[in-house]
Amino acid sequence: MRTYAELDSFAEWSGEEKDQFTISVMKGLILDAVRHANSGHSGGPLSSADFAYILFKDYLNFDPDDDQWFNRDRFVLSAGHESMLQYALLYFIGWMPMEEMKKFRQLHSQTPGHPEVEIKGVEATTGPLGQGVCMGAGMAVAETVVRELFKKQTESAEELVSHFTYVLCSDGDLQEPVALGASALAGHWGIGKLIMFYDSNKAQISGHTKRSDSTNVAAVFEGLNWHVQEIDGHDHAAIRDAIEKAQVMDKPSIIIGNTLMAKGSAGMEGDHETHGAPLPQDEIDATKEKLGLPAEAFYVPDECMDHFQERFSGMSSSVKNWNALLASAKENAEFDSLWRLTVEDKIPELVYPEFESGSNLATRKAFGATLDTFADQLPHLIGGSADLEPSNYTGNFAKTYGDFLKDNPAGRNFAFGVREFPMAAMMNGMSLHGGVIPFGGTFLVFADYERPALRLGAIQDVRAIHEFTHDSFFVGEDGPTHQPIEHAMALRVIPNFNVFRPGDAKETAACFELALRMKETPSAMLLTRQGVPVLEAEFDAVKEGVSKGGYIVQDCEGDPELVFIATGSEVSLAMETAKQMSDKKIRVVSLTCWELFFHQDEEYRRSIIPEKGCMKISMEAGTTMGWERFVGPAGLSIGIDHFGASAPGKDLAEEFGFTADQVEQKIRNHLADLL
Repeated sequence: MRTYAELDSFAEWSGEEKDQFTISVMKGLILDAVRHANSGHSGGPLSSADFAYILFKDYLNFDPDDDQWFNRDRFVLSAGHESMLQYALLYFIGWMPMEEMKKFRQLHSQTPGHPEVEIKGVEATTGPLGQGVCMGAGMAVAETVVRELFKKQTESAEELVSHFTYVLCSDGDLQEPVALGASALAGHWGIGKLIMFYDSNKAQISGHTKRSDSTNVAAVFEGLNWHVQEIDGHDHAAIRDAIEKAQVMDKPSIIIGNTLMAKGSAGMEGDHETHGAPLPQDEIDATKEKLGLPAEAFYVPDECMDHFQERFSGMSSSVKNWNALLASAKENAEFDSLWRLTVEDKIPELVYPEFESGSNLATRKAFGATLDTFADQLPHLIGGSADLEPSNYTGNFAKTYGDFLKDNPAGRNFAFGVREFPMAAMMNGMSLHGGVIPFGGTFLVFADYERPALRLGAIQDVRAIHEFTHDSFFVGEDGPTHQPIEHAMALRVIPNFNVFRPGDAKETAACFELALRMKETPSAMLLTRQGVPVLEAEFDAVKEGVSKGGYIVQDCEGDPELVFIATGSEVSLAMETAKQMSDKKIRVVSLTCWELFFHQDEEYRRSIIPEKGCMKISMEAGTTMGWERFVGPAGLSIGIDHFGASAPGKDLAEEFGFTADQVEQKIRNHLADLL
């Protein structure tokens, strides 16, 4: 084995000797950083290092000078706890400064405990296990969709959009069911440019995996229509052979690498205790000696850097050729227009559907009509439903544009099946890839299934549109299991996540457009099953009001005595109640999106909901918790703080006090109690 003492003859070493020593240097860097932080994961990065090194050095295509080059291969470290491995690779590329390596897991560093997408060279924020697998699958789907879009404009589409998505996952990733849900879809769709390395080191934080798992992963993935290879995950020739075989498959590939936890350590190989802790300093010293490294901390010789970067000049030349090909393609006006719309994300002014004022229309139906209208103008608007097409009103979209399938990669509808969590997580990956705008539909009550992905999307500033229909107890006969109570409020507490609950069809269309244009924020649209009156207001006025998150839909002369603050189906209830209470001066506010409303300046907010001089009454068919922010200590919140019941929606409205007569009585009783 070659050692640092022989570096003077590095040029004479064999390629394998150079690789082995460079990997040893990388392992030393990982161990030093984790030890220096006194926090982090040591064992996993060492077991995954051989594959990750070979992938990055010999196969991963990217622009060394531009980490955002569109046609780069994507790499997702689903095993986010192995973050120090990725940071070491980024250091070897030249994108991660050494001073940041020494600040691993420290405040404001570029080397947080789990990879974050804001870091140069990191494609996705990972850590919650399983979701990286889903996001990688979503990226590979987006790559396919974008390529198919451009096939209509240029013969060069196969060259302009042709890249792989690589995922590195762990035992824990595949123990999370969400990963298997996304894998089932990727296999069904035949996503050939998705390649996953499973670092099967059979050890995790609580012990060896045999304590909790005996799954035959190869058999499972064969059943999911994946190409399966099983190799020694430390054998470089086997790794290269497996990658090259995977690259030519017409189905997603999993490379099961049988590895050893803490591979290369002096006395702790295979020890699960290395999973989530720094190695003791004496063990690090002994390991460095075993690997042929000096005792020096954060040791990286220039020879290893140069060896790792051997392909860089060739990759830079490839990027130049690609840029020339793109410039040539953009001479075609249609191609150029589509490229600017999709990849450059320049959305034009949009034409809206027409809705008849005064008619009754469920906001879920309005969403479907708006989807159809916008989809005709935005060919990169893609998505589907978690097996609720008729209920989510995405069925016409599916019929018009066809299902995305292995033999129909141009299809824009995704039949996700009953897989809410994988759907939401894959949408994050699609958005991160770029070139597409994803949407996904289900019932609001099932937002609970999606929540970890909604949160991770918000953390990553992705644009993803989540359609949640059947937004209240008005679901009716399906009963309390399907009637959301706390769900709207639970979504509102997610930072950087817009929750829209439009009051009618016009507001629905306006909210949809806002969600399309909010490029750094995921959005939820909470939509009614039952019909609600279409507002008389002009579309422009509705759009202006919705853009601020809340606005006056019905006002009185002079200063109001009562301000009704409502969302969704309760906007029309508030307006009807106000008509009945003609002896009072009442203003009705539609608060379509709390998040946007709180982004307005204080002057605007007070002009809509005065701080003093009036009583505030909130109306929403969900929990009242949280509404005290608007109504104050003397106000009244009309809602529902218990589970629903199985009955027709109109009967439940009567049962739960959501008729105009009942609301009026509650308000008058409250006023009497205060006097």
